[in-house]
Amino acid sequence: MLRSMYSGISGMRGFQTKLDVVGNNIANVNTFGFKKGRLTFQDLMSQTIQGAQAPQQGAGGPILGGKNPMQVGLGVTTGSIDNIHTQGSRQTTNRPLDLALEGDGMFVLAENSNGDATIDIGQDDISFTRSGNFYLDDDGNIVSSSGLFLVGSNLDADGNPVLDANGKPVLAPITIPENAESFSISSDGTVNYVDAAGTAQVAGRIQLAKFSNPEGLQKVGSSNYKLTANAGVYDPDLDGVMDFVSPGTNGSATIYAGALEMSNVDLAEEFTEMITAQRGFQANTRIITTSDEILQELVNLKR
Repeated sequence: MLRSMYSGISGMRGFQTKLDVVGNNIANVNTFGFKKGRLTFQDLMSQTIQGAQAPQQGAGGPILGGKNPMQVGLGVTTGSIDNIHTQGSRQTTNRPLDLALEGDGMFVLAENSNGDATIDIGQDDISFTRSGNFYLDDDGNIVSSSGLFLVGSNLDADGNPVLDANGKPVLAPITIPENAESFSISSDGTVNYVDAAGTAQVAGRIQLAKFSNPEGLQKVGSSNYKLTANAGVYDPDLDGVMDFVSPGTNGSATIYAGALEMSNVDLAEEFTEMITAQRGFQANTRIITTSDEILQELVNLKR
């Protein structure tokens, strides 16, 4: 069987996957906090027809030059599908619970498995997102659109994080009391409110997670990500292992209240990639039809 036919098949598969990635990017052009995907190709193994030869001395003659290997490639495969975590544009909404991140880091989301004023979380219990459209539930907790609690830290009277026995901030849902007259969120993640007596109070401070390799996170839907072995491991008892940070510290993002980070998808770029993928797919179908015509000619030799 002609090698070109199998190369054409692998090319069609590859460009179909590329179209899938591009199509998903275009579909999420207006998804808050969405990070676009990018597919890269790599060649498959090659069949060696003749190996390389080093320069050598001929028998009684001049030195013979070396020869390069002769190889025929056997097609293409998907090298990687990357999540590109570049900054998306910021859209002003003037809604106080719309939060945009500018810089590195993600909001931390968790279920309140304790059902009390603190959140005790492990690696499997947490999700991360750049989508900052949050809401208040019936108890005044700040939650995501999927109902997960926005993780924050408790603050003492001086505005410093309350620490546990290990010196880590005590993680908790951020709750705005029902009798609060108003509330605001500052760029460092501090959630302030005015109580019924007109006194300024602090509900807590939003915590962010920073990753050395955010591309190693796994998308799980609802604009959320989960940890993987290549993105870092959460362990609150180990120093320097994906500790949560306050916004604006340790190189983390700052928060803009009343705004949302939009998708980082560039439609012009995606349409260009779509055309390239379409033409690549068509070219590979021509390889298959041409190979088929050659095989047909061989079959027709015997009549």
